[in-house]
This record gives sequence, C-alpha cells and structure tokens, in this order.
Amino acid sequence: MEKTRTWLMRYGRPLEAARWEFLFEEGSKERVIRHLEAFQNEDGGFGHGLEPDFWLPGSSSTATVTAGQILLEIGASPGDGIVQRLVSYLTDTPQIQPGIWATVLAENNLYPHAPWWHWEEGVQKSWMFNPSVELAAMLIHWSAEGSPGADLGWESLGRAVARLLEAGEMDRHEVQSYRRSLTLLSSRRAQFEDRTGYSLSEAEAKVDTLVLAAIDRDAASWGDGYKTLPMEFIQSPADPLYPELKDLVLQNLRFYLDQRNAEGVWNISWSWGQYPAEFAVASRYWQGILAVERYKILKSFKGECHDQSMASLWAE
Repeated sequence: MEKTRTWLMRYGRPLEAARWEFLFEEGSKERVIRHLEAFQNEDGGFGHGLEPDFWLPGSSSTATVTAGQILLEIGASPGDGIVQRLVSYLTDTPQIQPGIWATVLAENNLYPHAPWWHWEEGVQKSWMFNPSVELAAMLIHWSAEGSPGADLGWESLGRAVARLLEAGEMDRHEVQSYRRSLTLLSSRRAQFEDRTGYSLSEAEAKVDTLVLAAIDRDAASWGDGYKTLPMEFIQSPADPLYPELKDLVLQNLRFYLDQRNAEGVWNISWSWGQYPAEFAVASRYWQGILAVERYKILKSFKGECHDQSMASLWAE
C-alpha cells in the first residue's frame, strides 16, 4: 500500500488523501469534512466536480449523493453542519416527479462532462431512481422521525420500492443505489414496512436477484472494457451474497490486485471521447478515488487470503 499512498498524497485530491488517512491511518473525520465542504454550495447541495465526470459547479442530486456516501463512510452524525445543510438541500429542492430528484440537469451541458452526463429531454428515464432512492434513505437516516426530511424520505422510498418490485431488469448503477439504500435502512425493518407498505426482506430479495443477473461471471473478460464485477456489490465477507459467490469474489480480489499499475493505482476503464484536456484531469481524480475505494474493499477481504499464492499478492 505504500506505493499507492505515495501516489495519492502526491497526485490525488486532498479529499481522497483525507479519506485514505481516515480509513487506514486513524485520521480524523473532521479533516475529511473540511475538504468535502469545499464542494458544498450555499444551498447545501454539492457540485464543483465532486463526481469528476461532470464539472457543473452548481448543486445536483448526483454530486450530493456522492458527498452523502463519503459522510456515511466517516460516520457523520445528524448534528454535523455539513449533514444538516445536505438535508436542507434535499427538502428544499423540488422533485421532478414524485420520489425523484433530477439526476442530470440541463446546466450540465454548459461544462465539461462525460457523454452519459449530457442532458436531453426524457433523460431521466435512463436513470429512474438512481440516485433518488439512496438520497431518500439518507434523509431517513439523518432526520428525526416525524420531521419533514424523514417524511419526504419515506414517501420517496415507498415510490422507489414500488418501482423496484415491478422491474424485470435494471441498470447496474440503479441496482447499486437500491442496494446501498436498503443496507442503510437494514435496522428499520418494522418501520420500513409500516412507512412504505412493503417488506424490507422482499425488497432485499428482489435486489439480490437483480445483482446476480447483473454480475459478469466471465472473469477472463474483465479486463476488456467497463464490466460489472462482483466486488462492485459484494464489498465485505459479511455480505449475504458472499457465500454463494465466494469463488468469483476471490477471483475479483486477485484481478484488482493484479491490475494495479507500477505506481500502485488503477487506470480507469472508460473515457469521455470529448474534452480531452479536462478528461485528463478527471481521470487522475478517478485514480485517487479508485485507490481509496478499492483498498477499503480489499482490506475487508484480507482475512480471506488463506492460500500462499493469494497471500503473496499482498506483499508490497
């Protein structure tokens, strides 16, 4: 990990450096918050390229859910100012249809962005409840029961679950958003059914079915483009799907370790095909993000490396 750390401190954003220190070096959550606040706007939402594939400075649901994921990672509390402002942004921002905050904004088109973040009429159909279902869960998690934030969160979540249970197939990123939201609310089973009218177990089972359908099981092809790997969903041995997919997950572990470049980080597997100068910057930011997120996952699986060949992959 030392090579990776050196690269990250030298070339990564201060935010990812602070996350690395928090996760692996007993760094403070306050330092992470300080760097994350640089991306927060006066309305409480986030922008300014926090998600490096679009550089809209204004607030968006997509950049805001990215911030929320980081805040959950560090255990931010409802009393933290950055969280309170995020909650206010969500309660104050109109939804474009019941349960859905706009995923892509028309203003995206004014700034460098990847093609999949380009706005056009009807684009929300491609995104549906990604990331709104996750934002709804965050509202519930960080809001007092009976507050406007919690009520909006439960109302939005109910609509998202109705969509989930009716869906025959779903984009991998929307599945990820659903899975993260259900995990966040896993301790609220009785409340979940009372507030949404649906069983949390039923929703979890449907998401697991979609996960199993989404995962690319051809490990030999994982290096060819942008594939759905098992560790995108299964990020610790405690995951309920891990026993069923253990062999494939350990292949993914080996793949991640083998794919590090000479500097100890990963090259990204996608490109914009436009804005070449800005994409060069974004790809460097993504390398820092992947370094943090993949080592966080790899750390959780380190105890699974029992055989000599797998254990040797951890030698630095």
